[in-house]
Amino acid sequence: MRSFRFNKLSMIFGPKPPLSWLILSLISVLALIALFGSSSSNAIDSESRRPVSLIYTNYRRIKEQAAVDYLELRSLSAGGGTRQKELGLCVKERENFVPCHNVSANLMSGFKEGGEFDRHCELLEGAERCLVRPPKDYNIPLRWPSGRDVIWSGNVKITKDQFLSSGSMTKRLMLLEENQIAFHSEDGFIFDGVKDYSRQLAEMIGLGSDTEFPQAGVRIILDINCGFGSFGAHLLSLKIMTVCIAAYEATGSQVQLSLERGLPAMIGNFIARQLPYPSLSYDMVHCAQGGIIWDEKDGMSLIEVDRVLKPGGYFVLTSPTSRPQGSSSRGKKRTLTNPIEDLTQQLCWTLLAQQDETFIWQKTAEVNCYSSRKHHAIQLCKEGNDAQSYYHPLVPCISGTSSKRWIAIQNRSSGSELSSDEVKVHGKYFEPGEFYEDLQFWRSSVNNYWSLLTPLIFSDHPKRPGDEDPLPPFNMIRNVMDMNANYGGLNAALLEEKKSVWVMNVVPARASNVLPLILDRGFAGAMHDWCEPFPTYPRTYDMLHANGLLSFLTSERCSMIDLFLEMDRILRPEGWVILSDKMGAIEMARTLATQVRWEARVIDLQNGSDQRLLVCQKPFLKK
Repeated sequence: MRSFRFNKLSMIFGPKPPLSWLILSLISVLALIALFGSSSSNAIDSESRRPVSLIYTNYRRIKEQAAVDYLELRSLSAGGGTRQKELGLCVKERENFVPCHNVSANLMSGFKEGGEFDRHCELLEGAERCLVRPPKDYNIPLRWPSGRDVIWSGNVKITKDQFLSSGSMTKRLMLLEENQIAFHSEDGFIFDGVKDYSRQLAEMIGLGSDTEFPQAGVRIILDINCGFGSFGAHLLSLKIMTVCIAAYEATGSQVQLSLERGLPAMIGNFIARQLPYPSLSYDMVHCAQGGIIWDEKDGMSLIEVDRVLKPGGYFVLTSPTSRPQGSSSRGKKRTLTNPIEDLTQQLCWTLLAQQDETFIWQKTAEVNCYSSRKHHAIQLCKEGNDAQSYYHPLVPCISGTSSKRWIAIQNRSSGSELSSDEVKVHGKYFEPGEFYEDLQFWRSSVNNYWSLLTPLIFSDHPKRPGDEDPLPPFNMIRNVMDMNANYGGLNAALLEEKKSVWVMNVVPARASNVLPLILDRGFAGAMHDWCEPFPTYPRTYDMLHANGLLSFLTSERCSMIDLFLEMDRILRPEGWVILSDKMGAIEMARTLATQVRWEARVIDLQNGSDQRLLVCQKPFLKK
C-alpha cells in the first residue's frame, strides 16, 4: 500500500500515547507557534494565491500538528481514548455492488415490466456496513489522456466472451493484451467512424462542421445509452460537455466503462421516473441504437426527453434496426416516423433532417406553438409542476413553458460563461453578486488546493513505470465530484486553470435548487439526496470535494457513517477527498475517516474562522 507520508501521521492512526505526553507535547508546540507566529501564511486564502513554498513552511507543519494534538486531547478528555473500530471488507461478490439497483431484490419485491431495473433505495434497510473491495486484478487507471483510449480489463466487470460475441458496432473493441482493452476512436461507433458521424449531424442542422456546435447553442448534450462513450469522447475534445446515461447493467455496463475512460456518465433511465435533472437542461439529446420504444406507454419516454430539452434544442435518433431491407429513402423515413409522428407534432417538434438511419427533430422555441396545435392530447403541465425533479413519476404533460429559462439555445451567449442577464434569470435562489463572489473565491481556492495536493500526490510515486516525468496533479486526477456544488464555482475555476478534469456537480435534494444554473453554464450536474447512494458504480471518481456538506446534513436524516461508506465505494483506490467545514464537523469526519481506513490530515486555514480542511486519501486495499 502506498503511504500518504504525512509528518507524524502515526499520531492520527497509530496507538495513542499517554495523556501526560500529549499535554507536554502540546505545550511545546504552542511555544514554537509563539516563536514563529510572526511568519505565518495562509494555506487556503480566498483573497490571494500562494505558491507551493508558502504552503509547506515549518510554521504550517507546526500549526497542523497543533490542530491534530488538540483534537486528540479533546477526544481523550471526552472519554474517546479508545480508537474507533475499522470497518471490515465486503465479500468478493460485492466488488461491483451498486446500491438501489439490486435486480434480484427488486424482482422479489414485486417490481416487473422494467421496474426491476429502476432505482429502489427503499429496499436498503438493514444493509451490511462494509468496505467494497477492488477486484483482485484491479490496477490504478492510466493517466489522462492515455486512460481515455486504454483501460485495464480487470477494472470493469466485462468478459472477453462479451467482446467477442458483441455484434453491435457501438461496442466494437480490440484487446491489446491479456489485461488491457483499447478503444478505437474511429471504429467504436456507427458507419464510417465517430468523427464522420459527428460531422454528419452538424451538416444536418445546417452547420459547416461539428466545431460550430457551440456557436449554434449546443454546449451540453445528454447521450442516452452511449455505448462505450466514443461519441462523448470526441465531443469533449471539441469542448462540448456530453453526459452519458444508461440503465444499470450487471455486466458490460456502458456507464462503468465510460467512467473508467474518464468520461462523464451516471446510471439513469426513465422507465417510470423522471431523470434527476430540471426541465430545460440540455441543448441536445442523442440516442443511437438505444433499443427504446419511444411510442410505448403513450410516449412517456419521448415526453421526458422533451422535458429536459431546451427550447430550440435537438433530439437526434439513430436507429439502423428501423430500416427494412431494400427500403427506399422515403420508406425508411415512414418506417421510423409513423409510430411517433403524431407524438412529435403534439410536442411541437419539427423533423429537421433525415439522412440514412439518422433523424433530427428540433424543439420549438415559440411557446405559442402549443396553443396553435390542431389536437391537444398532450396538455401543458400546470405552473410549478416542474419546480424540482428528483425521481418523481413521469408526467404526461409538457413542462417548462412558463419558466423564465424558456430561452432558445440560439439566443444564448456563445461565450464560455453566462451573460449578466442570463445570470439574473436564476435570481430566485441568490443575488447575482453572490454568484460572482463565489467564482472569485474558487479561483483562489483551486490554486491553493492544487498547491496543497501536488507534493502529497507525488511524494510516494513521482514516476510510474513507463511514464514520463509527471506534471501537476491533473495527470493523476480526472473524474471529480463536487458533492455540494453551490453555483459550480469549483468547476469553473478548474476550467480556467486548464486542468484536464471534468466535474460532476451535485446539488443536494433539499438545498437551494441551483442545478439549472449549473447546467446552463454547460457543466455536468445532477440532483441527489445524500441520505441515499449515488447512481454510479464502485471506484469511478478520483477526487471527492464537499464544502459545507457535513454541516448541512447534520439537520437531515442521514447517517454519517453510511455517507462515508458511500464515498469510499465510489472513490478509486489512492483517490482523494477534500472536505471543508466547521471544526466540529471536521472533527467528526476525521473519526469516520479512520473507520473507513482513509489516511487523513486536518489543516487549519488560519483565517480567523473555525473553518478547517480535512484532506484524505483512500488506500489501495488488495486483500
